[in-house]
Amino acid sequence: MKPTSRILTGPSLAQVAFPLGGIGAGIVSLGGRGDLRHWEIFNRPNKGDEGRLDATFFALRAAPEGGAPIAKVLERRFLPPFADGRGFQPGRLAGLPRFQEVRFRGEYPFAWIEFQDDALPVKVSLEAFNPFIPMNVKDSSIPGAIFRYTVANPRRKPVAVSLLACMQNPIGRQPHAAAAKVEQTRNAFREGDGLRGIEFSAPGLFWKDLHFGTAALTTDWENPDAQTHLYRGSWWDASHVLWDEFARHGRLTPRIESRSGEALPENDAKRKNEVAALCLFAELAPGEARAFTFFVHWHFPNARLWHGADAIPVRTHVANLFADAWDAAAYTHRHLPRLEEETRRWHATLFASSLPPEVLDAVSSQISILRSPTVLRLADGNLYAWEGCGDQEGCCAGNCTHVWNYEQALAFLFPSLERAMRRIDFGPNMRGDGFMSFRCAAPAGAGNCGHWTFHPCVDGQMGNVMQAYRDWQLSGDDAFLRELWPNIQSALEYAWRTPNGWDPNKDGVMEGRQHNTYDIEFYGPNGMLTTIYLGALRAAEEMARHLGEENKAKEYRAVYEKGRARVEKELWNGDYFIQNVEVMKGLEVPAHLRAPPAEGCGSCDCQETPGPRSAAAPTDAAAPKYQYGEGCLADQLLGQWEAHVHGLGYLLDPKKVCKAIASVFKNNFRDPIGDFANVQRVYALQDEAGLRLCTWPRGGRPALPFVYCDEVWTGVEYQVAAHLIYEGLVEEGLRIVRAVRARHDGVRRNPWNEFECGWHYARALSSWSLVQAFSGARYSAVEQSLDFHPKRPAPFRCVVAAGTAWGLLTVEKKKATFEVRYGSVTLRAFGAKPLPAPKRLERGDSVSVNL
Repeated sequence: MKPTSRILTGPSLAQVAFPLGGIGAGIVSLGGRGDLRHWEIFNRPNKGDEGRLDATFFALRAAPEGGAPIAKVLERRFLPPFADGRGFQPGRLAGLPRFQEVRFRGEYPFAWIEFQDDALPVKVSLEAFNPFIPMNVKDSSIPGAIFRYTVANPRRKPVAVSLLACMQNPIGRQPHAAAAKVEQTRNAFREGDGLRGIEFSAPGLFWKDLHFGTAALTTDWENPDAQTHLYRGSWWDASHVLWDEFARHGRLTPRIESRSGEALPENDAKRKNEVAALCLFAELAPGEARAFTFFVHWHFPNARLWHGADAIPVRTHVANLFADAWDAAAYTHRHLPRLEEETRRWHATLFASSLPPEVLDAVSSQISILRSPTVLRLADGNLYAWEGCGDQEGCCAGNCTHVWNYEQALAFLFPSLERAMRRIDFGPNMRGDGFMSFRCAAPAGAGNCGHWTFHPCVDGQMGNVMQAYRDWQLSGDDAFLRELWPNIQSALEYAWRTPNGWDPNKDGVMEGRQHNTYDIEFYGPNGMLTTIYLGALRAAEEMARHLGEENKAKEYRAVYEKGRARVEKELWNGDYFIQNVEVMKGLEVPAHLRAPPAEGCGSCDCQETPGPRSAAAPTDAAAPKYQYGEGCLADQLLGQWEAHVHGLGYLLDPKKVCKAIASVFKNNFRDPIGDFANVQRVYALQDEAGLRLCTWPRGGRPALPFVYCDEVWTGVEYQVAAHLIYEGLVEEGLRIVRAVRARHDGVRRNPWNEFECGWHYARALSSWSLVQAFSGARYSAVEQSLDFHPKRPAPFRCVVAAGTAWGLLTVEKKKATFEVRYGSVTLRAFGAKPLPAPKRLERGDSVSVNL
């Protein structure tokens, strides 16, 4: 194991759940002990004990020549607590022998486990993964997982080994009560396509039924023992017979009652959710090691979305890719050499980067969000995403623009899917007047989004303009730009005509009622939403000029220049950018959102918020609650961060930008977070370090500030960390990243599941901007150029995603090289230097420039 990889063992395994699955296709998670949990394969979340399948596990038996056999479940022993009023239920099989310890290492999409037990005569390890190949959406969307156990015999005598895989038919185990309608399931043995195994189905279900689907447990091993069902008795007879036979003989009595393609046996009419088993066996010579591979696939083509509990199921994209789970398994096996090699190539490229280990940890782990239940892909090919996931349902539906505004990983790694999101936002998500709903209907164009015709949000709408620029630059697709351009203009210019009064005087500063990602409205000029607006103006200027609309480009530039000047004059307090709380004439603050009077507020002498508290605005009766005023907001330069990532340059005076983001670190980062009074949601506490969303170092904290101000959000922490690195404040940025990953240490939280309003929260995909910040890479398919400005000294290596290709950038003292490792790209300039002629780079090709 590499010394830079985090190795988890003992108590650090408790919270680990490593997601395995495809983009928008569901996951099953590999627990830190080696167990399978969170079967989220039904197009919705499925956490906790409800997310387990009974008697679903892998086991090993080893019998040395002349010695007694030993059989153990391929899991570490259970970790406390053990308290349960009814004990561990029989389906957990917690009383079977397990390994003394394991060592878990995860570098997404690979997880490795070393099983440790002095009693075993063999060494055993697991590698679990699923294909993950940036730029290749189909092969990164396979609904399945691969489990490869390697058993080595270090002894001088042969050892007979057997591997057991058991799996319960999952159909009808969906996390909703209506699953009880599944009255019959079937386990059938099948062989073909180089595979042998069990096909799980529910024959009585109509193909449009929400619960319709299949699953498969397969292996490429020759002649495995197979049981389509275990011994049928009562109580826990089946588990008794299974384990006794396996532990004693290392074989299973063949029990194949049903074969795929044959009629269902009459006596099987009411069987439901039975467990099936496969057993592989071999004799290992002294010093020999062999790999035993199992494949788990699923195929549930119908989903219920966010239109209500009685909504008609819709088809998922997995139905377009594969006919059923066996088809997915056959595709995986048929293409496994290529799928595995390309996945390993991606992993090797990412982890060859000379990025700090905590950055690689953050970036690689949070990419997994794209394959979590947060993301679903429907038959139209589009992604439909929640903000995050609850235990049994999604949280906050509809590709929420003000949350997905932070996401960068999808845009750089799977840009075609990102462009599809832009088409939704600038298509059916818009009204004719430029109003963009920040939550979409699904499928796209299926009607209004209910109450999400509520206020438009500034950060989501203006952020979309910036994202359209980014996506056009990464693709070089002028047809894409022309398609969206009328609505890009309309969305931007909505700021000038909205009844919310964003910028009615076209002076480049947001002033009116500004709904935003904090689920409230800011009133008056502020750095956060105005920098996003300034970024949108700059992006629109560049797009207009490219399309030959020079007058529009000049108009957008003029508004931008006015806004820049006013922000620097009126919102700069010498250390950071603030909010001037004002209620624009003609706007009325609803009674339930009005602030209490200042005289009703006490003073605060603590270090966190010195000085008296104040009302959120002048003490007239119409002053709004939930503002930040003189506070130091972590997101105050959100638009500038996006501008850096998107290649738009500085929106404000670089010196002020650098000082402001340094002030965010100085004032908002706490190590430890300490005992300040926080009545909001808590994501960092006690001895943990974290970046608070807002502080008031000069006093003036409102009596009722914006509702999340004391919280710690990983997506914002990564945004601020990347921005610090862009400004050359590398160590400050790294301290934030270290704090995030230290909180997700396996003991306290799952390293592969950062949460906010739900698990696998999309905002954490801002972590990819750390790669962009460290490399300073900027690829433009429009200009056919790749530039770089590393923030670490030579020699420097970093993965670079360049629109239609990815590869490794190497910067030495006198030379820089970009080697394409997947896809193809044409460059006219590299490292800000024109090439003698356009150069098309395929896999294995490289381009170099002298520095």
